[in-house]
Amino acid sequence: MTETLPEDRSDEPITVERIASDLRDLGLGAGDTVLVHSSLSALGWVCGGPVAVVDALQQVVTAEGTLVMPAHTGDYSDPGSWQNPPVPDDWEETIRETMPAYRPEVTPCTRLGAVPDTFRSYPGVERSRHPVVSFAAWGAEAEAITADHSYDEPLGEQSPLARLYERDADVLMLGTDHGTNTSLHLAEYRDDLDKEMDPGGAPVIRDGERVWLRFVDIELDTSDFPQAGAAFEEDCPGAVTVGEVGEATARRIDQPSLVDFAAEWFTEHRPESLEED
Repeated sequence: MTETLPEDRSDEPITVERIASDLRDLGLGAGDTVLVHSSLSALGWVCGGPVAVVDALQQVVTAEGTLVMPAHTGDYSDPGSWQNPPVPDDWEETIRETMPAYRPEVTPCTRLGAVPDTFRSYPGVERSRHPVVSFAAWGAEAEAITADHSYDEPLGEQSPLARLYERDADVLMLGTDHGTNTSLHLAEYRDDLDKEMDPGGAPVIRDGERVWLRFVDIELDTSDFPQAGAAFEEDCPGAVTVGEVGEATARRIDQPSLVDFAAEWFTEHRPESLEED
């Protein structure tokens, strides 16, 4: 083995058993429904890497519960909206005509990190049909949570996020922060502000053929997610449990409480609200 361990490595390897024990200490247990956001590197030196993390989560939640992760594929979106980096204008039509179709069984979600990309290919995992913002799920409610994911407004009322809300799910953040807390998008749909609509598109399989599907979504904005999350934790401490999983700071959050709070917070604090005062 030629890999060099980092100087700030863990004092000991982070094992499946250690992760599972830490998750239970955080209050996660059999039968729970949980949406997981994760940073593998934040956990320390994990023996088995992302497989160990998924194995530990499944051990704790068990098949009686439901484990969910975002499996988004932003690089399968319309190239006209790409910013980081953009592509030349004269490439756009070629991309729309030739990009392979989104296929839930094989399309990777590597930009989200190693844990969700590993999880989405596990046996028994269901993945929703949206080509840009799919979710993967395993366990008792996996099919119900991922079914009929709306192409239009895909993080709103006909999304896995809304199905998680209905099931009193938790959000589990393993070494991540509210800047990537996807449930806050559901709150954006539920605030009282006027909505601007953005067109989008992506390649999908329909009736056995590749087609370029067009859809619309509200204009989303993650820039104030950290502030909304911090305000929630300050105002609703009983809805948040903070601890350590491996070497990462972890949070277990009541998702319905978070969404309800953030919908009101966005209504009161976003620039559209302030302009009306």
